[in-house]
Parts: sequence; C-alpha cells; structure tokens
Amino acid sequence: MVKTIVVTDKAPQAIGPYSQAVKSNGLLFLSGQIPLVTNGEICKGDFEARTRQVFSNIKGILQSQGLTFNSIIKVNVYLTDINNFAVVNHVMEDLLDTPYPARALVEVSALPKNSDIEVEAVASVTP
Repeated sequence: MVKTIVVTDKAPQAIGPYSQAVKSNGLLFLSGQIPLVTNGEICKGDFEARTRQVFSNIKGILQSQGLTFNSIIKVNVYLTDINNFAVVNHVMEDLLDTPYPARALVEVSALPKNSDIEVEAVASVTP
C-alpha cells in the first residue's frame, strides 16, 4: 500500500501527532478539522461562523490536492450540542452541491481546544 502524507499551508497545521490528510488507493482521508484560523486559535463569531471556518479548512486541504467539495464522498460531523444540527445542515446546503456526500453526525462530550464542532471527510481523488 502506498500512502502520501498531505501537508499544506492552505489550512491550519495539525495540533497533534497526525497528518492534515493522507492519500491512499484513490482516496483522500482528511483528519478532523476544528474551526482554527492560521494563528492556531478558534475563529471568532457564532456557531455558523465556526462551522464555515471548519469547511474553509477542509476546502484548503482539498484545493491543495486539486480537489473540490464535489470530491467528498463521506463526512463525519462531531458536535458538542446536537441543537446545532440545523446550522450544520444550513451551511452544508450552502457550500456543497447535490448529490450530497454520505454523512454521520453525532453529539460528543468534548472536542479539542474546547471546540463545539469537528468535521472529518473522505474524498475521491479520481473523477
């Protein structure tokens, strides 16, 4: 198995011992993204702004590999408050085209840096 580690300045650097993404067997596995900005801090603003920052980080990683949101085939969303479910839906409807990727969304007790959202994704690197 061949795997390629993805490192890009188009998204915040990893905050632990993991890669921003790993490419293998025609797939790009994006590590969970929280709403970090380039200085490593959580972005300012409401939950929608933080959700948009998460997807901006994902977009940066995708773009570094010549991909777009349309390349995403699976998304896992982690929320510390399930009441934000509708906001996530709204942002995804705004940013992603149909047909939407497969998705799981779960509530968790805590996330890194006291974030209230984390999103990981799998994208296809082949059309």
